[in-house]
Amino acid sequence: MPISPDQQAEIDALRAEPKQTLRAVSEGMEAHLYKAIPVLDHGFVRVIDYMGDDAAICQAARVSYGRGTKSVQNDEGLIRYLMRHWHSTPFEMCEIKLHVKLPVFVARQWIRHRTANVNEYSARYSILDREFYIPEPSHVNAQSVVNNQGRGGVLEGAEAARVLEILKSDSNRAYDNYEAMIAETGPDGEPQDGLARELARMNLPSNIYTQWYWKVDLHNLFHFLRLRADAHAQYEIRVYADAICNVVADWVPAAYRAFEDYRLGGATMSNTALECIRRMVKGEEVTQENSGMSKGEWREFMGVIGGVTKNQIFSD
Repeated sequence: MPISPDQQAEIDALRAEPKQTLRAVSEGMEAHLYKAIPVLDHGFVRVIDYMGDDAAICQAARVSYGRGTKSVQNDEGLIRYLMRHWHSTPFEMCEIKLHVKLPVFVARQWIRHRTANVNEYSARYSILDREFYIPEPSHVNAQSVVNNQGRGGVLEGAEAARVLEILKSDSNRAYDNYEAMIAETGPDGEPQDGLARELARMNLPSNIYTQWYWKVDLHNLFHFLRLRADAHAQYEIRVYADAICNVVADWVPAAYRAFEDYRLGGATMSNTALECIRRMVKGEEVTQENSGMSKGEWREFMGVIGGVTKNQIFSD
């Protein structure tokens, strides 16, 4: 289950006793506090704490740029300016602390984002639960033939059923052995010392669930989301990023709209790519052969501009 009964009782107790505060609050984020958002089969994301809002970003920016900015642009305009020109420091004034339950192999991708504070559930101190990520049949895919780190079409029929059965049986067999190794009673019913938990955990598969608290500022969170909410990210981490995107959209709506526009929906182009667009605008026929790009660069470039031709670039 995503949330244990004890965790749900704690959430209910915390939400039942709101407290007054003099600090700035985000009404959108207050609605999310402590609530668990289900992700995958046993995972979740929930907000534990946060600091700042859209106004905090603007306040920090105006400390740097002076009071005059208030008279020439509204808060959202200022936030869009900051995002557009990569002024990151004001976004660092906002922070969020999340409680995340996720498969270990997803955690190993996640932890590569090193600009955050993390405290993970200790499998040296505690015994991990028998909870494994088993993908839905629609997410059991073959290896991609064009991308060595991606997936292709969905497996079907007997092969898909066999793969799912292997995942389930291997996971449970590994956990059975984990329990047997740390048990105080051996298979013969006689007392045994039991293997240290810090050693027994090495036998567990990477689809077992772990939990952590993860605290990050908004600038670095946006960087995480730009990569992990991207369509090219692995599905199992992308669904966590999507859930966090929904939270951030309620927390700092103006900042998130700017992020969505300039980062998630935007694109960074090389000077060569921009020159190709200028040539297309002038009516020139631009191909991969005369573009100055490699085949890979050209394929990505055409993906960004939607595969348009010079005749389509300004069409209705």
